[in-house]
Amino acid sequence: MAAAITAARQNADVTILEHMDRVGKKLLSTGNGKCNLTNMNIQEDCYRCSQKGFPMKVLSKFGVEDTLSFFEELGLMTKNKNGYLYPNSEQASTVLDLLRLELSRRKILVVNGCRVKKIRHENSPQRFKIETDSKTFQGDSLILAAGSKAAPFTGSDGSGYELAKDLGHRIILPLPALVQLRCEGSHFKALAGVRCEAQVSLYCDEKKMAEDLGEVQLTDYGISGIPVFQVSRFASRALAEGKTVKAVLDFLPSLSTEETRTFFSRRRERLRHLACSDFLAGIFHKKLAAVLLKQSGIPAGQLTGQTGSGAWNRLLKKIKCFESTVTATNSFEQAQVCCGGVDTRQIRPENLESRLVPGFYVTGELLDVDGICGGYNLQWAWSTGCLAGKSAGG
Repeated sequence: MAAAITAARQNADVTILEHMDRVGKKLLSTGNGKCNLTNMNIQEDCYRCSQKGFPMKVLSKFGVEDTLSFFEELGLMTKNKNGYLYPNSEQASTVLDLLRLELSRRKILVVNGCRVKKIRHENSPQRFKIETDSKTFQGDSLILAAGSKAAPFTGSDGSGYELAKDLGHRIILPLPALVQLRCEGSHFKALAGVRCEAQVSLYCDEKKMAEDLGEVQLTDYGISGIPVFQVSRFASRALAEGKTVKAVLDFLPSLSTEETRTFFSRRRERLRHLACSDFLAGIFHKKLAAVLLKQSGIPAGQLTGQTGSGAWNRLLKKIKCFESTVTATNSFEQAQVCCGGVDTRQIRPENLESRLVPGFYVTGELLDVDGICGGYNLQWAWSTGCLAGKSAGG
């Protein structure tokens, strides 16, 4: 939609071929239905790409201020929540309505329920012939904005990868990103439903790949929550390469290991009369406390004052370094985005045009670029769509 609107503003005749029954449905699920449009804090490490520097080259051409101007022109009022920008209504439907109204105002033809089967490229004024299940469309420029394989129920079925591949583009294996991690261990069933602050560190073959801090959700199969999503793409890639991946949780990230040791040493002296089952009360969720004690080999009914230093050292290690082997990520159905996609080395960062096929543009999640949570992937959509639209429409 951003690409189509921007192209139409260049006085181009624009048609959208949409294989869902309505265009833009995926937008409704963004930001938990509130549509986190973008983020005021755009840094290089907010994006991951096989070609270092490519995302920021694109974003330098169309950034946050350009996005805000684009939506202000559509009539959208935004609000800033600690750097996270939302529509003032906090409804994703508001954003979608305004985009659809602009499509209509610009007389952009939207053909819904239209599945593209093949793209033919010819050296003629009408360079592209797009074969669908009902008819053939023609145009002198073509923008591919088909999304990745994440959340296929919204329409992202991965078909765009094949269309790009047919035109000679190299595809880096798409894998789930911003997704939950499945871990070994029967104890996760006992932890299901627990939410807690934790530092999540991800290791591949004993080398730290990534880490993040925030509220972690413990599930019956493993770990979830924003900090898990932020590091998940590294697990996805490493697992696909057959490497061993471990997740290490620090359940008291506000204290160093030595500070934690001192804290619990004083607590043991003060609460010697308590059963060990009650020793962690007031610090951790009951379910988490029970698992930590069990994994440390400390009997729940034993008195705190009768528990040896070896057991306390084991408990300290479990609290600060709760290690689990990651066996898999959840599927594309649960993923918010993908890592991998069309190799950006074959795309011009200034306008998203193919280096292989003149007049052909690849945008958004189809590219081998994935952002962290917080509006970064939507910013990538607006940036790539508007730059491609301006170039194609011109």
